[in-house]
Amino acid sequence: MAGSDTAPFLSQADDPDDGPVSGTPGLPGSMGIPKSTEPEVPDQEGLQRITGLSSSRSALIVAVLCYINLLNYMDRFTVAGVLPDIEQFFSIGDSSSGLIQTVFISSYMVLAPVFGYLGDRYNRKYLMCGGIAFWSLVTLGSSFIPRERFWLLLLTRGLVGVGEASYSTIAPTLIADLFVADQRSRMLSVFYFAIPVGSGLGYIAGSKVKDVAGDWHWALRVTPGLGVVAVLLLFLVVREPPRGAVERHSDSPPLSPTSWWADLRALARNPSFILSSLGFTAVAFVTGSLALWAPAFLLRSRVVLGETPPCLPGDSCSSSDSLIFGLVTCLTGILGVGLGVEISRRLRRSNPRADPLVCAAGLLGSAPFLFLSLACARGSIVATYIFIFIGETLLSMNWAIVADILLYVVIPTRRSTAEAFQIVLSHLLGDAGSPYLIGLVSDRLRRSWPPSFLSEFRALQFSLMLCAFVGALGGAAFLGTAIFIEGDRRQAQLHVQGLLHEAGSTDDRIVVPQRGRSTRVPVSSVLV
Repeated sequence: MAGSDTAPFLSQADDPDDGPVSGTPGLPGSMGIPKSTEPEVPDQEGLQRITGLSSSRSALIVAVLCYINLLNYMDRFTVAGVLPDIEQFFSIGDSSSGLIQTVFISSYMVLAPVFGYLGDRYNRKYLMCGGIAFWSLVTLGSSFIPRERFWLLLLTRGLVGVGEASYSTIAPTLIADLFVADQRSRMLSVFYFAIPVGSGLGYIAGSKVKDVAGDWHWALRVTPGLGVVAVLLLFLVVREPPRGAVERHSDSPPLSPTSWWADLRALARNPSFILSSLGFTAVAFVTGSLALWAPAFLLRSRVVLGETPPCLPGDSCSSSDSLIFGLVTCLTGILGVGLGVEISRRLRRSNPRADPLVCAAGLLGSAPFLFLSLACARGSIVATYIFIFIGETLLSMNWAIVADILLYVVIPTRRSTAEAFQIVLSHLLGDAGSPYLIGLVSDRLRRSWPPSFLSEFRALQFSLMLCAFVGALGGAAFLGTAIFIEGDRRQAQLHVQGLLHEAGSTDDRIVVPQRGRSTRVPVSSVLV
């Protein structure tokens, strides 16, 4: 990294604009200064000098964050893995079962902005340590609730959201401050592998621990012990990198946090961030619904087909579908996340809109396969699993790409707030309400039909078909993101370099050095 260079580092490798463009003289990428003179992204030695961390230490930090992310989702879906047993133990219906996940997501959603604000201003490592320690204690306590206190289970699941909000809003911003360009994309893909893998392990651990112990309560006692290990690893391994240092030059002034309201106004004026968040909301709606209800739906399908005896009061419910669905979730997650990142990386060389277009293709492609999986369930459980496998693979293509979009269209001092805002939006309109909504629709349909195992199956089948429609809407939001992605990325790059003066919605201008003095020109004259 040459200190005399004043062109901004690129947030993404393989920038498609490799020739001069019209604009203001003196700006990178404008007429008179070709793109070829811009510096390369920093190598390993440059990153080590900027962050103060060796490449092996940075990789170890990412590994710790991945472990905690895996544990996070493992805990979230352990409940889904033993849901039929929970329904029998507390004598509750589908709507109350859906409420378990809805209460947790709602708490997580409400607390995310608080930790987003703190994460942009205070030590992120200690915030995560405190949140995960609290989450582990509450999760352990939830395994001792008597059958007469279902409301207490709802309360403890809500408190679990404290720990998860403290982690999910902050961890991706640490990765963003350790790596740039393709390195960042690869590390994010590794980080987001933990979501489907952890979710799958939650189903597997929940069902197998219940079978071994003979009591579903023990399934909730696995992750708290692993949470203690996570806190120790965070405290001993993770170090706080400087915010945004890897994206600016040594001679650029450090970015200072602005007020929370200024952050929100800036995010609201960022169409790529808003539209990609809406697209991700559709992903959350679909995955939240499937995560909670797919094992129960598959069990009801087997009962209707005569392959499995019904789950009657006092009996232990079959956990085979929780185990199989967990394995499918792990495999489709690994395949989908890796496939999405690799396709996007290759297409980005020729198409600057590759990221949102790949996300759109994944969502629009998953919708018909998820619909077919539901439609075929009464005829063939094998066909159902095949269509679920394809649909979940396409759906998983979004995870790492959406995170990458957020990190390169939002400046470093707003990223935790942006993560929090995206969490609020995606959960408020997505998986906070979708499990409860699916269960509520299912209960209403069952009331209009004669009581039978077939009625229970059909009610849940019809209510889950809503997921395919929501997935198509999410694909449309990502297509909208593709319209704005280039300009918003360039604007964030210029802001990091101190070339963008932000003085309100009516006075966003670029500061251009002109013979010893600064001259302001409109953003529109230089943004492509």
